[in-house]
This record gives sequence, structure tokens and C-alpha cells, in this order.
Amino acid sequence: MVRMGAIDTEAKAYMSDKTRFADAFNFSIYNGDYVIQPDNLNPMDTAAITLPYGVKAKVAIQKYRDLLKLYAAMRDEQAIYLVLGLELQTHIHYAMPVRGMLYDALNYSQQVTEAAASYRKDNTSQSNEEFLSGFRKGDRLMPVITLTLCLSAEPWDAPTSIHEMLSVTDERLLKFVPDYKLNLLAPAQIAEEDFGKFRTGLGAVMQFAKHRNDQDVNWMAGNKRFEEMDRETADLIKTVTGADIHFDEKGEVVNMWAAWENGINQAKMDGRSEGRNEGREEATLCNIRNLMETSGWSARQTMDAMKIPANEQERYAKQI
Repeated sequence: MVRMGAIDTEAKAYMSDKTRFADAFNFSIYNGDYVIQPDNLNPMDTAAITLPYGVKAKVAIQKYRDLLKLYAAMRDEQAIYLVLGLELQTHIHYAMPVRGMLYDALNYSQQVTEAAASYRKDNTSQSNEEFLSGFRKGDRLMPVITLTLCLSAEPWDAPTSIHEMLSVTDERLLKFVPDYKLNLLAPAQIAEEDFGKFRTGLGAVMQFAKHRNDQDVNWMAGNKRFEEMDRETADLIKTVTGADIHFDEKGEVVNMWAAWENGINQAKMDGRSEGRNEGREEATLCNIRNLMETSGWSARQTMDAMKIPANEQERYAKQI
């Protein structure tokens, strides 16, 4: 069994690739259109530290995001800046909206803190209100978008917003309670025809996760991405799904369709072989008991007479 830490580490390494990272956001935000360019993504520090109760707070809050990148590009002669965070889940998380909201809030807080620090360093002229705020009237924050990428084959049955997690349903109250919407990308929620909108191996990972428990491989038939899969994608699929897949350890390109089909056929053969072995053992046990009853011999005497090998006698003796 693969340890959870190993799955998380491999998934994080896989998605740290800028092209795959952009693919996840382009699929979720732009329906697969190639808008977010990988070359315009730059890594950011994934540690967010803030003092939510003021500078006199004794305990700082520190949270580590899975992946965080700054998107900087020019569009219509205007600079566009986005903070894009990716949270990887190999299992369903029933408090994920709270976690996502906290991450985003910490990042906004960090932006304000950095703005205040820059003004102090440059001795920039500010009004009293701006000085106390640490933020000037004309300042603007960079939008923070967090995407939760779930690699589980199970349908996401957890809340996707803060309001879903609350114990009250009174709309008059809820109007005064800020909501937070979880941006979720999960295999079970992707329509079959939409997997083709992915431009990287991430689409194959998601599609394989969705069909992990299928008894046949017809959904792979004719799909070139499974016949000519890059090794990193094949390795991640094997690690995340725990599928019994065997492919050439040296090959950089993997025929996942053939490897998965061979694994299923081998499992069927192993099952039939195991069934035959169990049948033979049951018949041998029956013969031992019958001979013991008619001869009055002990189990050992009976097995010796039947010429049962010594290394097998102990196993039969425990069942008699």
C-alpha cells in the first residue's frame, strides 16, 4: 500500500509543472481555452504568516499551501496580476471551504502587510487614515483564486460553500454572513466529453481516477492519450489510484490501455487459479477426514499414508 505522504508528494511534484498547473485553471475558469499562459506563471512562497489579532498577538498563524503561483501578463494594454493557489486532495475533505477561505484571507492580509512595509521603507507620504490602514486609498489587491483539485474517484459529497456548513437556514441571517465558494475540480463531476478539453496528461489522470473501479477498459478504447502516455503521468496514475499496472520500467512512453487491460486479465487468471487451488485443498481435506473415520488413524498417520508432503501437512492439520 502506498503511504498518503508519498501520494501527496508525487501529486504536488506533478502539478508544480507550469503547463499542468495552467491546464487545471484554464479548464476550470475558461472551459479549456488556452488563456493562462504557463510562461507567465511564477512560483510564490507557499507559507502565509499573519497576526490576525493585531501586532500585540503572541501567536502567529502559519499555513502552508500546496502550490501557489503569481500570474502576470498584459491584456488589452493592461497589466493583469492574479494569485493562483492549488490545493491537492486525494480524499474528500468535509471542511474544505473553511480551509480555502482561510488560505485566501491570509494571502489578502499578506498583501496589505507588504504594502504597509513598502510605504514605511520608502517614507511615502500618507494621510492619517492611510497610515493606520497600512493601505492607501487608491491601492488595489491582487485577486486570489484557489482551486481544489481532488484525485479521488468518489463523488464529492462534502460542502462546497461556507453557507452549506452552517447550522442555520434563515435567509435574513445568511445575508449578513459572508459566503465562500469552493472552486472544485473532481473526476466524478467531469462529463466524459469534457476530458478532451485538457491539454496535458492531467486530463488522463482525472479520467483514469473517474473510471478506476470500472470492470472493463472500453472507455480507453481509441483514446490516443492512453496509448502514448508520458511516464510521469503513468507513474502518478499508478500511485494515486493504487492500480495494479505493470509497464516497462525503462520506457518514457507508456501504453496505459494495454498495461491496464493486461492487469485486469492477469487478475482474472489469478482468481481462477486460486479457485482451482481452493477446490483441490477442499477435496484433499474431505479424503483425509473420510480415511481417518474408516481407519481410526490419527491425522498425521492418515496424511503419511496418503503421501501428503510434510510441508503441507501442518496446513491441513490446522483445518481438521
